[in-house]
Amino acid sequence: MSMNIFEITLIIAMIVLSFCLLLTAIRFALGPSLPDRVTAFDLIVANVIGIIAIYTELTDNEDFIDVAIILSLFGFLGSVSFAYYLMRITK
Repeated sequence: MSMNIFEITLIIAMIVLSFCLLLTAIRFALGPSLPDRVTAFDLIVANVIGIIAIYTELTDNEDFIDVAIILSLFGFLGSVSFAYYLMRITK
């Protein structure tokens, strides 16, 4: 099985995104404040969506695109909820 340059680039991108996901998980665990953890959570969701999109392209399985769309919706709603909570407790 020979791989073209596009597939090699996608695999490299998945490795880099996985490393970024690990660093973001460390930031989530060690974040000194709640806004740092909320930002790290949002970045974790974005990294996972990127990994799902790359995996979908590598395997030619379009079923995972729905998962990425739903995950982006949950990530957005979670960020908005945390922002609303932080706004309420600072008043």
